[in-house]
Amino acid sequence: MITSTLRDSAAKRWAVMLAVSFTMLTGYFVADVMAPLQTLLENELTWNSEEYGLFTSAYGWFNVFLFMLIIGGIILDKMGVRFTGLMAASLMVAGAVIKYGAISTDISPDVLLFGRKMSVMLACLGYATFCVGLEIFGITASKVIVKWFKGKELALALGLQIAVARIGTTLAFAISVPTAKMFGSVAAPMMLGCIGLLAGLVMYICYSVLDTRLDKQIKEENAGEPSDAFRLSDLKQLLSNKMFWIICTLCLTFYAGVFPYLKYATGFMIQKFGIDEDFAGTIPSLLPLGTLFMTPLFGTFIDRKGYALKLMILGSVMLLAIHLLFALPSLNQSAVAILLTLLMGVAFSLVPAAMWPTLARIIPENQLGSAYAFTFWLQNIGLMGVPYLIGWELNKYGESVVNGVKHYDYTIPMLTFACVSFIAVILAVLLNVENKRKGYKLNTPNMK
Repeated sequence: MITSTLRDSAAKRWAVMLAVSFTMLTGYFVADVMAPLQTLLENELTWNSEEYGLFTSAYGWFNVFLFMLIIGGIILDKMGVRFTGLMAASLMVAGAVIKYGAISTDISPDVLLFGRKMSVMLACLGYATFCVGLEIFGITASKVIVKWFKGKELALALGLQIAVARIGTTLAFAISVPTAKMFGSVAAPMMLGCIGLLAGLVMYICYSVLDTRLDKQIKEENAGEPSDAFRLSDLKQLLSNKMFWIICTLCLTFYAGVFPYLKYATGFMIQKFGIDEDFAGTIPSLLPLGTLFMTPLFGTFIDRKGYALKLMILGSVMLLAIHLLFALPSLNQSAVAILLTLLMGVAFSLVPAAMWPTLARIIPENQLGSAYAFTFWLQNIGLMGVPYLIGWELNKYGESVVNGVKHYDYTIPMLTFACVSFIAVILAVLLNVENKRKGYKLNTPNMK
C-alpha cells in the first residue's frame, strides 16, 4: 500500500507548478503581444480602432459561440490533465502560427474576406483558435494545481501559478514595441511568441511524464475504493449550485474590467497622459508584474487566515474606484497613471487569489474541470464583448483629427469599465451574503 505519493514531496509539487506556469506564461505572452502594437497596426497594416476591437474580441469567438471551453472542461474531467493539456498546448501553437502568418504576409488592404480586410479576418481566425487552446489550458493548469496541492498550500500555489503566468503579459507589454521597431516589422514579436509556445509545449510533455507516475501511485492507494469518475449527470449537480453561479458571474465582470482594459492601456497612456509610445507599454506592464509578488502573498494569507470572500469585495471596490479616477479628464499626470496602475495590480491580485481556491472548495474534484470550464466560458463572453464595445466607442465617440494626427478620448470607455466593475462589487457582496446564509464557511483558512 502506498503511504506517500509524489505530491507529498514539496520539491516535486513546486516543480509541477513551475512547469505548467511556464507553459501558461508563453500563452499569456502571445495573448497580449498585440496589445501595445495598436498604433503600429494602424500605421503598418492600415487597421482602424474598430478593426483592432474586432481582432481583440476574437478571443471568445469559438469559446463562446461554439462552446469549445465547456466541451474542453468535459474532456478534461473525462480524459484527464495530460491528454487535455497536450491538446490545448498544440492548439495554442497552431493558432499562433496562423496569427503570425496573417500579420507577416503582405496582404493588400483591398483584399477582403467577409467584407473586411483579409489580414484582419485571418488574424481573428488565428487568435480565436489560439484562445481555445489558451483557455482550455488555463482550466487544465488549475486542475493540475488542485490535484497536486489540495489540502496543502493550495491558494499559494494557485496564486503563484497565476503570477508566474502573468510574467508573459509583462514581457508582452515591455518588449513588443522595441522588438517590432528593432526588426522593422509588427510581426516580429509574434514570431518570438511562437517560439516560446513551442518551448511551453515541450515543458508540458516533461510534466506529463511525472504525472503518469503520480496516477499509478494514486491508483494503488485507492485500490478497492469506489470510483469517483466524472459522469455527465454530475453536470446537473454542478449547475444547480447557486454559489457556483455567483462566482462565475463575478469572474466575468471582474476580469472584463481588467483584461480588455489592458488591450487598450498602451494607447490610453499615449493619448491621455502624453507618454512616448516607446515607453507607454511599460506602465501597463507594472500591473501583471506586481501580481507576481502580491498574488502569492494574498494566497498565503488566505491559506493560513482565511477571509477569501471579504478580499473579493475589497478588490472589486478598488477596481471600481480606479476606473472612475481614470475617467476624470483632469487627472492626466504620468505619476497618476503609474499610481493607479499599481493599485489595479493590488486589486488584480486580491480577487483571483481568493476566487480560484474558493471555487475548488465548493466543487468536488471530479467536477472541477467542468466548473472551471463554465466559469471561463462566461469570462470569455466579457473578454469577447467588452473589447469590441470599447473599440466601437472610440471609433464613434472618441476619435478626432488634429493637424492631421488621429487622437482618441478614453472618457466613455473608462466609464464603461467602471460600470462593469460596479456589477462585480454587487456580486462580491452577494457571495458573502450567500456564504453566511448557507454556512459554507468560505472565509476560514484553506490549509487543514
